[in-house]
Amino acid sequence: MSTVVPEGENIRKAVKFISDERQSGSTLSVRQLVDQACLKFNLTPLETEYLERFMRQGGSQHGG
Repeated sequence: MSTVVPEGENIRKAVKFISDERQSGSTLSVRQLVDQACLKFNLTPLETEYLERFMRQGGSQHGG
């Protein structure tokens, strides 16, 4: 079974947002940052699910 990978600009912006926040020393949890990113970039449920999974795996997953 293959994984569906959303390739929209919003998901890329969300990943960058979370990465930037973590690098700047944010005290929010990854879950809280994901929640913020989902609202900020108006992610679909599929994009939100992908982002959560991506961040749980350390943000190093590649599509495919």
